[in-house]
Amino acid sequence: MTLISPPPAGGATLEAPWPPATRAWWAVGVFCIAAVLSYSDRQILSLLVDPIRADLHATDVQIGLLQGAAFAIIYAIAGVALGRAADVLPRRWVIVAGIVVWSLATLACGYAPSFRGLFVARVFVGVGEAALAPAAMSIITDSFPTNRRGVATGTFLMGMIVGGGVALALGAAIIHAAQSGALRGLPILGDLAPWRAGLVVLGLCGLPIALLTATVVEPQRRHRLSGADAPPASLRQAAGALAAMAPVLAPLYAAMGLSSLCDFAVLNWTPTLLSRRFAVGVDEIGAVLGMVVIVGGVLGSAGAGWAADLVARRRGPAARLLLAVGVMILGVLGALPVIAPSPPIVFALAGLWIFASTTGQCIGITVLQEMVPGDARGLSVSLVSLINIGLGLALGAALPALVLEHVLHDPKAVAAAISIVALPSAIVAIALYRLAYRQARKVEG
Repeated sequence: MTLISPPPAGGATLEAPWPPATRAWWAVGVFCIAAVLSYSDRQILSLLVDPIRADLHATDVQIGLLQGAAFAIIYAIAGVALGRAADVLPRRWVIVAGIVVWSLATLACGYAPSFRGLFVARVFVGVGEAALAPAAMSIITDSFPTNRRGVATGTFLMGMIVGGGVALALGAAIIHAAQSGALRGLPILGDLAPWRAGLVVLGLCGLPIALLTATVVEPQRRHRLSGADAPPASLRQAAGALAAMAPVLAPLYAAMGLSSLCDFAVLNWTPTLLSRRFAVGVDEIGAVLGMVVIVGGVLGSAGAGWAADLVARRRGPAARLLLAVGVMILGVLGALPVIAPSPPIVFALAGLWIFASTTGQCIGITVLQEMVPGDARGLSVSLVSLINIGLGLALGAALPALVLEHVLHDPKAVAAAISIVALPSAIVAIALYRLAYRQARKVEG
């Protein structure tokens, strides 16, 4: 057997040639931009913790809920339905609708009069963003042959992690501009608190990107359970195909989920660590941490995609996962900000973890998309999102706050709280990537 799902006999001869490279990379570029915006809207709250607390009289646990549960629960629930929609509906329009919804919801966050209003608006941000990854990954997988798919996947995922850095840098810039009076007199932003202005700007950025997404041309769906010209496979058939691959998919999904938990624990609470322990200003945190996240994310996505394609050509597709294991072992120190004696070391450790985690996620999703049939790709990626967001964001954002308030009882012990949550999760994730590799090798025969 091969790791790549073979096309059904009835549909193999009907599949069209691969799309032109220019068309395929245009789609990747557009989706990368949308991913930057998506993660910017998602992550900007990590820079706004203390201003929101002061303005809305919220606690650290409530802020953890805003960053986690408010977004994650609905994202996880809506993601499965929208993943299925990506398997049966025109995928670009699924993405366009999602961008419009999350952009309007981000605008609403900027105008929320209370914690409850902000919570509800974040719920709708989650609904919209759940549409992007399943539909985009399905289009990308149908646009590139196997030996070029890692780079394309890595480029798209690079947009997600770069978005975290953009959120920090752009948010810091907007807050600085608002605090200095540079936005005074503007009809939309002038009278808003700085943290609100940042959210409104990001919300307005989404509408032109939705129009850009409408220019993407969809490729033919490939390697489908139902054949090239038949209606899409039923939900039961698609779910059955994924269940049959459980020995590989279960540890792979769990590894990516635990890695995501570490991501959100590190990204959501490192700004607060730097502010409370080292008294670093918001503008410096945003600029430096944003750049660190961008560099780590680019190296771990585009770089990992290139390296993984090279490994796959030489040792088979499953060997990509062995590369993920090696990089994750190198990056485990990034889950230990408690050892950092100064802000530069905190920044460096955060960048190291983002590089390692992004490498694992990029490789994991590439292997996943190569394994599953075309009728189930949207569903398969929605399950990644379900686990990454449900386990990662909901717990990764909330657990450090719970450890701070109920275990450590010290608001300044943020570094210890991050490490207590992140380190065990990182170690287990490494073991699970290794298990997924072993199972994938058995499938390859």
